[in-house]
Amino acid sequence: MKYSNFMEITFKALSVNEGFARVCVASFCVQLNPSVDEITDIKTAVSEAVTNCVVHAYPTSVKGDVILRCELEDDTVSITITDKGVGIKDVIKAREPFYTSKPSAERSGMGFTVMESFMDNVQVVSNSFGTSVTMTKKISSGLSAVVG
Repeated sequence: MKYSNFMEITFKALSVNEGFARVCVASFCVQLNPSVDEITDIKTAVSEAVTNCVVHAYPTSVKGDVILRCELEDDTVSITITDKGVGIKDVIKAREPFYTSKPSAERSGMGFTVMESFMDNVQVVSNSFGTSVTMTKKISSGLSAVVG
C-alpha cells in the first residue's frame, strides 16, 4: 500500500515561531509512528533550518515569511523549509561546521552539520531570492501506524 500525505504552513521569520514549526512537524509525523529518538532528530533539524531563516535570511528588522512543507511518502518524511530572503552566497562554505554569516553576533554556525547528522539527506538550494532546505528521513516503524 502506498501512503502519501502533506501539509504546508507559512509563518513570519520570528524566533518565537521556531518552536511552533517543531511542534507542527512532530505532530504531522506521528502518522508514521516514529520513535521518540526519530521525532527528536526531526525537531532538532527543523529548529536549525528555521533558525537560519530567522537569523540569516532577513537581516533587516523587516522579517519575511518562512514556508514549511512536510510530506509523507510511505515510510519517509520530507521537510522543506523555504525563505525569500537574501540567500546564501556560498552554500558549500555555509555547510562547514561553525561557519556563520554573522560572526559579530557570536553565532556557532548555520547548523547544516547538525541537520546532516540527524537526517538521512539534506539538500540546500539558494540564490539571491531565497533559500530552500530539503531534509528527508526514513522512519523505522514505517507505515505500521497507518496500515497496521
